[in-house]
Amino acid sequence: MSVHQEDTRKVTTHRLWEMKQRGEKIAMLTSYDFSMAKLIDQSGMDVILVGDSASNVMAGNSTTLPITLDQMIYHGKSVVRGVNRALVVVDMPFGTYQGNSKEALASAIRIMKETHADAIKLEGGSEIRESIERILCAGIPVMGHLGLTPQSINKFGTYAVRAREEAEAAKLKEDAKLLQEIGCFALVLEKIPATLAKEVSESLKIPTIGIGAGQYTDGQVLVAHDMLGITQAFSPRFLRRYANLQETIVQATQDYIKDVKSRDFPNEKEQY
Repeated sequence: MSVHQEDTRKVTTHRLWEMKQRGEKIAMLTSYDFSMAKLIDQSGMDVILVGDSASNVMAGNSTTLPITLDQMIYHGKSVVRGVNRALVVVDMPFGTYQGNSKEALASAIRIMKETHADAIKLEGGSEIRESIERILCAGIPVMGHLGLTPQSINKFGTYAVRAREEAEAAKLKEDAKLLQEIGCFALVLEKIPATLAKEVSESLKIPTIGIGAGQYTDGQVLVAHDMLGITQAFSPRFLRRYANLQETIVQATQDYIKDVKSRDFPNEKEQY
């Protein structure tokens, strides 16, 4: 197995800022368990996101809303145990920070203390300013998230591209600058026009990580299960599949069943 070994130093929020300054793109991928996180980290990933997308790919929910704080902490703990190099960011789940900054701080502290992660991520701009500021005052690094915010899917009613209209684009730009000003170390831009993502990225000193936001952001993030072809039903334009593990896993499982049924497994060499 080929393992990336060019730079084994721990990735920090400051190193991400340095990468932006020298024009080095940031690679980010999701993970939800120890075994996958270990492989992704060994590959040389810069940032591992313990995404609330675990609600979809791990629990089978149709949205990210049902996943709980306890479940996110479980996934976060599992991932951190498998990581040596990457910066680990944990999503704060729906309902743990919107509208109550004291609850937001308590939730963020639980995530950091119980998972040993490096940072947390929240969706939204000016609406959650108080929560972000309170969390930052506790010394907890915060990654922002603008554009399509899946926790607000019931408000949007669609997963269509966001900020196409001038008013929404203007608010996104204002929110991006606000998140930088109050102290966020990076910003995810999801499913917005590439020209807007370029403008925002060039206007900020902090790095931007795009998903469906074109090539001009400072980095890219995908859901690992989508990128590896474990899930196949989700096929947006921005998704590039680098493997078809669904086919590989199904074929391997069928081969195992066949060998068990035919008494080929285990053979004499595979017993004591």
